[in-house]
Amino acid sequence: MAAHTSPLQDAWSETLLTKAARIRLIALDVDGIMSDGKLYFSARGDELKAFNILDGLGLKQLMAAGITVAVITGRQSPLTEKRMRDLGIPQLMQGREDKRVALQELVSTMNLSPEAIAYMGDDLPDLPAIRYAGLGITVPNGYWLVREHADYCTQAAGGNGAVREACDLLLTAQDRLDNALSKYLEPDA
Repeated sequence: MAAHTSPLQDAWSETLLTKAARIRLIALDVDGIMSDGKLYFSARGDELKAFNILDGLGLKQLMAAGITVAVITGRQSPLTEKRMRDLGIPQLMQGREDKRVALQELVSTMNLSPEAIAYMGDDLPDLPAIRYAGLGITVPNGYWLVREHADYCTQAAGGNGAVREACDLLLTAQDRLDNALSKYLEPDA
């Protein structure tokens, strides 16, 4: 089978790929990263969120490759809790405004160095965590100062496949993308 590469690989610098090769944990914000960042409410006041299915499979591929996935969000949402449960992500920290402190708590329990963690966020509450992590990732629809400090800004917007793009980056840098794709490319029996 031929090796597969992301079409974005040519845009990834050697420095970025070197940083991504070290990652053992990726922590993500929710609103603006896993969703489009908009808050939707029904006429009854029920909160609604849309999660991109491409992102979900990418996260499952990361976990299958041995990379831990965690979610740190400033809001409390039963919808977020359900989505993380559906994806099999037990590391969910909700209601955490100081995301750097939450990230430090998480990595201390895992005995990881900052170089082994990636953080993906889009707004000012995410900036300290992005600056702390060995690999800071943001989205083009994120706040300008966050984009300025991140190591990588995805081409896809938050809620529109940006997480999947980050997953492909990590899998590519760690030579695990082909393995993640192989079961979808096996010949029919």
